Order: sequence, then C-alpha cells, then structure tokens
Amino acid sequence: MKTFKIFTLLLFLGAYNISLAGNAKNMTDDLRSKSNLNENWSYLENNSTKLQEVQQATSWESISLPHTWNDEDVMDSEPGYRRDASWYKKSLELSEISKDKVYQLYFEGANITTDVYVNGEKAGEHVGGYLGFKIDITNFIKKGENEILVRVDNGFNPEVIPSQKNDFFIYGGITRDVWLLEIPNTHLKNLKVKTPQVSAEKASLEVDVDLKNTAKTKLSVTAQLIDPEGKTVAEKTTDLNGEDGSLVFNEIKKPQLWDTKNPNLYKVIVSLKRDGKTIDRLEERMGFRWFEFKKNGPFYLNGERLLIRGTHRHEEHAGVGAAVSNEQHRKDMEAIKKMGANFVRLGHYSQDPEIYKACDELGLLVWDELPWSRGGLGNEKWEENTKELLEGMINQNFNHPSIIIWSLGNEIYWLPDFEDGDNTKKINSFLQELNGLAHKLDPSRKTAIRKYYEGSHIVDVFSPSIWSGWYSGSYKSYGKAVDKYKKEYNHFLHAEYGGSSHLGRHTENPITGEGIVKSDGWEEEIVQTEVKNIAQIGDWSENYIVDLFDWHLRISETDPTFVGNAQWAFKDFGTPLRPENAIPYMNQKGLVDRDGKPKDAYYVFKSYWSDDPFVYIESHTWKERQGPKDLERTISVFSNIEEVEFFHDGKSLGKKQKDINKFPASGLTWDVQFKEGDNKLVAKGKIRDGKTFTDTLTVNYRFKKNSGVEALELSAKQLDNGNYLVTALAVDDEGLRALDYEERVYFQALAGGKTIKNQGTPTGSEIIEMANGKASIEVIPEKGADFIEMTVLNQSFKGTFLKIPLTRNNN
Repeated sequence: MKTFKIFTLLLFLGAYNISLAGNAKNMTDDLRSKSNLNENWSYLENNSTKLQEVQQATSWESISLPHTWNDEDVMDSEPGYRRDASWYKKSLELSEISKDKVYQLYFEGANITTDVYVNGEKAGEHVGGYLGFKIDITNFIKKGENEILVRVDNGFNPEVIPSQKNDFFIYGGITRDVWLLEIPNTHLKNLKVKTPQVSAEKASLEVDVDLKNTAKTKLSVTAQLIDPEGKTVAEKTTDLNGEDGSLVFNEIKKPQLWDTKNPNLYKVIVSLKRDGKTIDRLEERMGFRWFEFKKNGPFYLNGERLLIRGTHRHEEHAGVGAAVSNEQHRKDMEAIKKMGANFVRLGHYSQDPEIYKACDELGLLVWDELPWSRGGLGNEKWEENTKELLEGMINQNFNHPSIIIWSLGNEIYWLPDFEDGDNTKKINSFLQELNGLAHKLDPSRKTAIRKYYEGSHIVDVFSPSIWSGWYSGSYKSYGKAVDKYKKEYNHFLHAEYGGSSHLGRHTENPITGEGIVKSDGWEEEIVQTEVKNIAQIGDWSENYIVDLFDWHLRISETDPTFVGNAQWAFKDFGTPLRPENAIPYMNQKGLVDRDGKPKDAYYVFKSYWSDDPFVYIESHTWKERQGPKDLERTISVFSNIEEVEFFHDGKSLGKKQKDINKFPASGLTWDVQFKEGDNKLVAKGKIRDGKTFTDTLTVNYRFKKNSGVEALELSAKQLDNGNYLVTALAVDDEGLRALDYEERVYFQALAGGKTIKNQGTPTGSEIIEMANGKASIEVIPEKGADFIEMTVLNQSFKGTFLKIPLTRNNN
C-alpha cells in the first residue's frame, strides 16, 4: 500500500534554532510487539548462493547473536582475515498470525551485504554494514514453524563503502541485535522530531510522521509532550481529513534544555485512533538544544561557549570483535563520559543503536560518519549505494539530541579502488551532491569531513590532519598548528591526534617535546639523537604518549578561541595493516587496551576533564626501575584536585598547586631520590569538604643496570578465576630483569592447557613484544590434566619451558 505523510505537528515552545530528538523506540503493548531473536541461531561457514545446498548442509553450529566469524580470525598469526559469505538459520515459531498485523524482521546491523529468506523464498536484501534495516515477512510466514535463512557477505566489494584498504577490519556477520516486529496494518511510521526554534525562554517543536492506511477509514491523531519528570506539558487531538493534518500547541515557556552536563530528555507520544480507540502508537525521546560554530572561533551550546573535549570509538572489543553486547556498548560510553569527555566521533561508520541512546542519556555530543573512508570515488553503482547509505544514516539517527554533525567521510581521496578514483574535480562534484543531500534531509545540523583539503570549502566543519609529535614534527608544534588552521578554516574542529603506546612499556627518558632522545643517565656524556618520525622508531612507551597528550591538552584547554579536538582513539582496535606492531594487527593508539583496561594516558585526560576527584601516580605498570645512584627521578601525579601533597617512604616532599599552564602534569611533579629496593610513594589530595583522595605506588629501584639478555625465564601464578597467568622475563647473566628488552616473544601451551589468544590484549596474545623485559599470557587448565606445560621463545632464545602442577581443585 502507498505510504502518505499525514501531518506536521507544531508545539510552540518558543523562539530559536536547531533540530533535536532522541531514541525512537517501538512500545511493546497490545498494539505493537518487539521480540528479541538473538538466541538459538545456527551458523554455517559456507559461501554458496544455492539455497537448496545450504538447507541440506549438516555442519551447522549453534550460536547466539550478535555474531561475527572474524572474532579471533582478525587477531591470529595468519595474514589476512576471512572476507566471504556465511549463512545463519533460525526456526521461528508463530502460535498465531493475525491478518490485521504486519510482521517484520529488524536487523540492527549485518556486515556488509545481506539476503533474507523465509520458508525457502527470498523476502528481502540490504546493502551496507552499519545501518539497521527491516524486512517485511508478512507474506512469507505461516502459523507454526518458520525457517529463517540469512546470507551475509563481507567479501571484497569495491562498490560498497568503506574501502577494504582501511586501517580497521570490516567484520562479517550479523553483528547486532535482531528483532521480530508485529505492528498494525494501519500504522504510523518514520516519526521525526525537529526543533526549528529553541531558546532558554521558549522553543518550537515540529513532528513529522507517515501513515500507512490500509483500511482507508477516518482516523485521528493524539500527540503528547511529556517533560523529563513525566509531566504532560501539552496534549491535543485532531481529526485527519483525508491524508493531511496538523496540530498546533500553545506556547510552552522555559524548556528544560539538553546539554552535556544535564541531558534532559522529553518524550513525544503520537497515538493513531479510529473512532476514539487507539490502534497504533509511537514514542520518541527528544531534547531541546541549539548550537553554533563561531566563524574562526569557538563552539557554543545553548548560548554558552563549550570546549569540545572528545575522543573516537571503533565498534569492537576483545574476544567478540564487532559482535559487541549492549552492556559493553554502554560500558564503553560510560568510561568515555567518566573520563570527562563531552564529544565522540564515531569512526568511521554509524554504530549500534545503544551507542546513540547512551550518548543522549549521558550527554555526549556526536559526530556521526558516513563510511566513505579511503578508496576514492567509485563507479555509478558505488555512487548510488553511497547516497543511499547517507540517506539511511540521517533518517535512522535523525532523532538524537546528541548528534550535531553528519560527516561525509574520512581520507576519501586516498588509495582509490577505481581508475581515476582520486580525481579531485570529480570527487568534489560528488561531495557537493552529498553535502546538498545531507542539508536537504536535515537543515539543522552541520556537515563535516576530515583530511580532504581539496573539499574543505564544501562542508561546514573541516578537520585537517595534525599528528604533532607522532607521524611528523614534535608535540610542541601543536599550538602553532592550531593557530594556523583556526585562521584558514571558518569552522575548524581537530579530529585525530595522539600516538601508540604498549601497555606496561616505560622509559626513564622519553623523547622530548623537541623530538630528542636523551641519555638515560648512565653515560658520562649526554647523548642526544633527533627523531624525525616517532611512530616508526618502535619505542611506544606510555611515558612519551603521556607527555604528548599532556602538552596537547594544555594547549587546547588554555585557548579561549579554539573549538576543541578529539583524541584518536579511546580503545585499541584491530587493523589488517599493522602486523609489525607490538601486538600484531593492533592499532595501539587507545587510552585503554582492547579489553578496556586504562593506560596511563587515560588519567591525563581525566586530570583535565573529569569532575570526579582523584589522584594518580605515574605509573602503576612501572614498578621495576633502575638508574645510577644519586640521580633524582621526576615523578608526575595526575589529578583534578587543586592541591596535592607527595610522600616518599613516609616523608612529605611538599604540597603543590595544580596549574594547567605548567608542563608536565600541570605542575604536580616531584623530584625523588630513590633508595635501592622498595620505595613507597603516596600522593594525597584534599577537596574543600575535607575529603582526602590518595594513591599509593611501591617501586623497586636498583642502581645496577642490566647487561645484555642471556635468557627468558617463565613463572606462573593462579588467578582468582582458576586460570593461570604465565609470565616471561628477559634476564641477563646475573638474573637481573632486562628492563630495556623489547623484542617479540612467542608463547605456546604444549600440554594440559589452552592459551587465551587472538584477543589483541597484553595477556591475550601468543605473539607479543616485551614491555620492559616482561610479557604474560593467561592459560586455561584442561579438565583432568595433571600439569600445564608452557614454552616461550624467539629467534635469540630457542625455547624456555615450564611445567605447572595442577591440583584437584583445577579439575
């Protein structure tokens, strides 16, 4: 049946600017139902296109959704990862089928092209891996058992963005939730909420909704606006004369604004009625806010300057790849918010609905991005698919107050997949088309792009590529870069900066802000070496990245005319382009590792951004240190408390005031004369109500430097979960741990246990570089085994072995 737009609803709450709205959800009641179908699926790793062949297959395995066949494949030692097709099967039992209902399968995401079959017939298909889609199965189902078959393909397909040349994995599978929707034949759809005018005093609300009217009977609509406390602010009913209608509410004063500190969410409930009886209902959460990018100046939210404090997120996690649970999605966003961020760029694709819901609720501004990332301009089919994906992104995510930017792509010119695909004239023509489409679909939000200079004038907001102190230059050049680009681009928001760090790797003298490697204090004369490309020297210490971020944040936090920036990226993530990294195939630019464990850099950001009082001594993964006798070491404390006192072995080294104009650590540094052996460090910060926050760290310090590595030693300890943590140490001829050893080692369980591997984490990788002469892996004991036998080796050391006796408690 044809779908008609039935009305525009205007709630006059007042005066000025910008669209908003929240997480559109179907209410589960006697009118509609939404049933989760994640459980009891079967999976077949077979790329056949022949339905009969698949139906007769016997090698199906039981799985639950979300699911990807690349969960460990991307992290194993074999180059490349599976880019092909697989099948999913589910038996759907329907006790009854109503002729008054429409039945749909709703996929929140399947990567990257999908075909859906119901009872042997094709019900629908979808192109694009990062958007939700609905398949109408009304005409294919029957009472009783129904067979659902889904073919998903993440194979190389240059006609579908993103390009396979990207620095992230394109996971295959049904990577998000699947639902069965039951809705009335005559129903509402495509509910959009806009706020053309918003101010602190009053605002206006416009609601667009479509009607699918199969009955062609006389209908009416009731709309309600409910405030964050649950109070109905406005309600009105109107008859629908034919296909169109409108509702206008009286002015409502002083709306509760949505912002990053107080993300107030209203509800709009639209009910469709026949003869006074409600036959369908849609509910929408929304928020009132307005924003502005000042020309060559800062960003304003609700009329007040807001420094954008941002990061980035890829949709993946250790052990599950892109098949992330809603609980983990939420946990990621809560960790970002707890750090003090107010902005997140979703790189480089739209993400799970749970992410936008969390951003709405937590108060995180969002840069949502079309996955045109690398690959250049494609053919005619490519252009058609790309425009459809842009339209799908905007329509699907329109109703979220958190979103302020629709990004049209990232590094789009680079590594073209098609001949002449890097032709800037042609790219600009298509980019202009996308920009016009985005503004037509949503005039209220801004468009953006990153690192495509030839098209910077086309979009509203632009981010050049600035990696000061990593891919080139020194981090102390960051202020000059910011000043340059603020003048050059009307609306400049800096997305992506930072560098890689290997959790637990430290150095006594990290590269300086001038790009110099200094002596670590052992030599009689100071030896300094210039470093042109820090990313390639293989140091990757946490200390250097701490300094880099500390400098960047000092610049951004003290510049009153800067829009702000977004660090790349919050969490370590997988990439096919980096097999040589400290953890192979891991992009280690995260503030936390792939399992969410914080690195030191996380606390640097928290010290500038978070309102929750804390103190943190750098570094809790650096408990074994060495240096010449009588050489003082500078200890940094990261905190958001105004005054911190520092103690060494119970003696106060004085109190210091936090001053973000000082570097490093906002002036919270103390010179410590370590003694040989254990040194107890304590930092205390007291807030105004008298409550004290304390951090304690014990450092084992030695005055003797290790010589060259002579052996690898293995040891093990049992963990609380019953598994064993097996640790390898590099030692010299006197048994001293070689704190300067960073070579790659290889773990293997030979008998009695199974390593937790292919996780891309510091204790979940069989192949890993040492961090200060140390590497560990977690091992699961086999049931009934008497011992676990482990080995660790590399080219220099042909094999060290350890036999771990197992008790009956392990079995």
